Amino acid sequence: MTSDEAFSFAADPLADPVFAASGARPAAVCRGVGKTYRTATESVTALDDVSVEIPRARVTVVVGPSGSGKSSLLRLLACIDSPDAGEVLIAGQRVDQLGARARRALRQRQVAYLFQRPGENLLPYLDAVAQIRLAASLRGAPVTAAEALALLDRLGLAERADHHPAQLSGGEQQRLAVACGVVGDPALVVADEPTAELDTAAAERVLIAMEDLAAAGVGFVISSHDPRVMAIADGFVRLDHGRLVTS
Repeated sequence: MTSDEAFSFAADPLADPVFAASGARPAAVCRGVGKTYRTATESVTALDDVSVEIPRARVTVVVGPSGSGKSSLLRLLACIDSPDAGEVLIAGQRVDQLGARARRALRQRQVAYLFQRPGENLLPYLDAVAQIRLAASLRGAPVTAAEALALLDRLGLAERADHHPAQLSGGEQQRLAVACGVVGDPALVVADEPTAELDTAAAERVLIAMEDLAAAGVGFVISSHDPRVMAIADGFVRLDHGRLVTS
């Protein structure tokens, strides 16, 4: 996966890959989005007239220098923030028109957010199977222990099914976080520098898992400076000083 070309849109996460290839609406859309942060003394424009589409069944990588607006864009896509201008749609639903409670409900059902530090994505008192089952239940799509175990097996974690986060390596924690992120068919998995805390071997296993799940229908959008992440990208969103770079 290395193309910078326009995306084709794919089907619902973990759906039939044959149908996924036929095309469907994108996981997320931003149209003319603007975001400004204000303090008592100044205003900082984080995003300025940004329009992007994030497809399903693809890995989209957001790149740009520090301060370019990457984190702001991810926060909008994750339904954490609302734009000051423009439209944000997740799975076809307008986010910018929702209040805080409705936005949280949409985020819970349709979006998974992976933090940079693996342990911050997990609850310390639950084993791996319970982590996945809780994530699925919160998303309104409960799974059985056997189904959770099957997902762990797909990510090479079946032998860690009864382990708690403290018993897992950083790479194993992040793969478990990916499993929790994709269970229950969210429209989008948003990841902020997911390999930054991992060594080379652990990062490669996490990225292989993401690549495999994207091929099965999951839409990933990842902010990263890591060349290893860029190597699995189907396409890029390039930002500079809050504006989309198109050339």
